[in-house]
Amino acid sequence: MQIGLVGLGKMGGNMRERLRNAGHTVVGYDTNPERADVDSLVELVDRLDRPRAVWVMVPAGGATQHVIDQLATLLKPGDTVIDGGNSRWTDDEKHAEELGRRGINFVDAGVSGGVWGLKNGYALMVGGEKETVDDLKPVFDALKPDGPYGYVHAGRVGAGHFSKMVHNGIEYAMMQAYAEGWELLEKVDSVDNVREVFRSWQEGTVIRSWLLDLAVNALDEDHHLEKLRGYADDSGEGRWTVEAAIDNAVPLPAITASLFARFASRQDDSPQMKMIAALRNQFGGHAVEAAGKAEK
Repeated sequence: MQIGLVGLGKMGGNMRERLRNAGHTVVGYDTNPERADVDSLVELVDRLDRPRAVWVMVPAGGATQHVIDQLATLLKPGDTVIDGGNSRWTDDEKHAEELGRRGINFVDAGVSGGVWGLKNGYALMVGGEKETVDDLKPVFDALKPDGPYGYVHAGRVGAGHFSKMVHNGIEYAMMQAYAEGWELLEKVDSVDNVREVFRSWQEGTVIRSWLLDLAVNALDEDHHLEKLRGYADDSGEGRWTVEAAIDNAVPLPAITASLFARFASRQDDSPQMKMIAALRNQFGGHAVEAAGKAEK
């Protein structure tokens, strides 16, 4: 299958490679010409046979809107735009309406897998009309992990990004729990090998997980996380999850507390946030701040 891919950063570039490894034809465009296969969106669209499918993998908000606005003028009725970034689900509804007026299909895809997706595959949560989603199934099958799981058609437009938002909210709470446990273990005098305690949990315990594996990786690289500043950013999904919970009167105390803990990290050098920062760097390649660096 042919597909255009806009945005070839940490995830988009690996997605292009995984799709090509599965035998698909990918035409990639990025504002960094060293990454791109073509020089412009116009050339990308011209290189694809109709009906075209173009996957957008750029930061949520203004950048995504800008690309979709351009594609709306370049694509034709029957073509499809897939937004695979971390857009807010309400933006999906707007984009579907804007493109739909031109006869262009829209699909939203929540994508999880970070910098490990090339090797392990990407978990995909997809929203859109069934016929359009089914037409794209070969692409989804190539990107998803091997085996029966890792892909779901979650519902109508917006359902994919809403599901990914909730996924990330859960992720916030899980990381916070590991971070709190790590700080407590580091604090007491009786435990003198916290890294190996974490490692011992990787087999046979009910809290084993990929995040725990990544925590051990981080501790192997920096035994006490002394190189990191206790500061952790948030990319928006945690806030949106809490806002959606308020709108729907659903109590989310653990996720809400984990979001507020990140806000607190920006005031002081928080030991727990060293672990949160380390985990975000491990699974997503997110930037970390060196210990001793003062926030401007």
